[in-house]
Amino acid sequence: MTDLNKALLAAYDEHLRGLGPVRDGEIRDADGPLLRKCGGFRGFVTSPVADLGLRGAELDDLIARQRDFFAARGESVEWKTRGHDLPADLPERLTAAGFVAEAPETVLVGLAAELATQTPAPEGITLRRVTARTDMRRIAALQTEVWGEDWSWLVGDLTDNAAADPEGFLVVVAETDTPTPEVVSAAWLTRTPGTEFAGLWGGSTLAAWRGRGIYRSLVAHRARWAVEHGIRYLQVDASPDSTPILRRLGMHAVTTTTPYVWTPPAS
Repeated sequence: MTDLNKALLAAYDEHLRGLGPVRDGEIRDADGPLLRKCGGFRGFVTSPVADLGLRGAELDDLIARQRDFFAARGESVEWKTRGHDLPADLPERLTAAGFVAEAPETVLVGLAAELATQTPAPEGITLRRVTARTDMRRIAALQTEVWGEDWSWLVGDLTDNAAADPEGFLVVVAETDTPTPEVVSAAWLTRTPGTEFAGLWGGSTLAAWRGRGIYRSLVAHRARWAVEHGIRYLQVDASPDSTPILRRLGMHAVTTTTPYVWTPPAS
C-alpha cells in the first residue's frame, strides 16, 4: 500500500466509521465497541475503530447480543465489516451466528480536486441539478428499469435529503437534449457532517447509453461541486463494475467492505 493510500485509509477510519446522518424515527445507541441504529429500513451496526478489541468468547457474546437485540424488535440488521478490521475471524464468527454475507465492495477514496477535471457530458446529453419531487420520480423510474426491481422508495429518500441539506446533498440527472428530455443516468453526493468527506452514489445508466462517458462526466461534475463546497475527499463503496472506472479516474482502493445481514425468521 502506498503512502497516499495509507493516508487516505487513515482519514477514512477517522471520519467514515460512524452511523451517518440522523433520520426521522431512528434510535441510536452503543454496545461496547459498537455503534448501532434501528428504526429505519433495517438496523445497522458498525465499529468506530478498526480493532474491536475483543476475541473469542467475548466477541461471540457481542455478536449474539446484536442478533438478539434486533430479534426482539423483529428487525433485520446489517453489520458493516471492512477488510482491514480486526479480529480477522470476525466474518467467520458472524456467519456462525446466523449473519449472511452480501456482495463485497471495494472502498475507494479520492481527492475531490484531482477528480474535478473538465469532463464534458457527451454530445446530446445535459447534466442538471434537481431538487423537485417530479425529477426524483424520474430517477426512481430509471433505477427500477436498470435493476429490474421496485425503487419507488427512492423518491422520498432523495426528496427529503435534498430539502434537509441543500449545502451537503447534490442530485444530478443526465438527460437527453430532446423536446421531451429523457433521464438516462442519475447520481448523487452526500456530505458526511463534520468532516471533509462526501460519498458518491448512483450512476446507474440505461443500457442504450452506456459506454459514452456519462458516468465519468457525472463523477467530475460532482467533484467540482464538492471542491466549491469545501469537500476534500470523495468516497465510494464500489461494485466490481464501477471499481476499474473509478480507479482510472483517480480514486484509490484502500480496503474492502462486506455487509453481514441477519434477518428474523419468518413468522
